[in-house]
Amino acid sequence: MENYSFRPQRVCSKRIDFALDDENRLHEVKFTGGCPGNLQAIGKLVEGKDAKEIADILRGNDCGGRGTSCGDQLSIAIDEVLKSRTA
Repeated sequence: MENYSFRPQRVCSKRIDFALDDENRLHEVKFTGGCPGNLQAIGKLVEGKDAKEIADILRGNDCGGRGTSCGDQLSIAIDEVLKSRTA
């Protein structure tokens, strides 16, 4: 399992940490900052799920007219990691 850390943009959370196993399943998704209850819920809901599937679900979610959200930022982080894993 590999651990990753991502610095989100234009949202309240300051960091997103997560791990991917060899089958690209998400584990230990944690947000630093932001709305604690909602972000802890995201971490629980995505635990053990396929990373690409989760990125596809969360991509484009907007928070307060910012054009992004913590969930959307997680999708961007996942996309970057998956792209680097196949390169």
